[in-house]
Amino acid sequence: MSICLRLALPAACLAIALAPNAHAQKTTLSDDVYMRQALAAAPEAVAKDASVIRPEHDGAWRTLREGKNGFTCLIMGTNRMCADKNSMQFFQAMMKNEPPPNQFGMTYMLGGDTGPSGEPGGASNTDPSATVRTASNHWISTGPHIMLVGPPAKVLGYTEVADPDPTKPYMMWAGTPYEHAMIPVK
Repeated sequence: MSICLRLALPAACLAIALAPNAHAQKTTLSDDVYMRQALAAAPEAVAKDASVIRPEHDGAWRTLREGKNGFTCLIMGTNRMCADKNSMQFFQAMMKNEPPPNQFGMTYMLGGDTGPSGEPGGASNTDPSATVRTASNHWISTGPHIMLVGPPAKVLGYTEVADPDPTKPYMMWAGTPYEHAMIPVK
């Protein structure tokens, strides 16, 4: 079962289907704290003009701040991210199990694969639909990084092994339509 969410973006309104609890947040965060934590995912020069959206209990997204640079910052699950319009469309396609758009996109995750309070994060490096670690799904946690999606990212020549060194660039979900480059920045 999935929940369809509407994202209000400067140039588009996207529907994203998320797995149950993928949008769960600590309800104790004020909007101001949530916004500061979401914006911390990007460099200050990007964050200062980015939109900020927040999931609501009913599955809708609430816009906390309209942006003007094409980036949207949010906290999804345990991950803080700031994604450009093309990356948001890539994530939309991924969550709906549809072919991703044929366009280049970039997402900042300068907090790495951990939540705003330092809780553990990560993802399967081989199964885009995995939501929990198993003995066979090659779980990986990457520190501060950027993600590059779309066809240009696939020709960078980064390793496509199932268990890469997450301190070096690698391709996540290699061989799937959702393959993308993970580039550590620290």
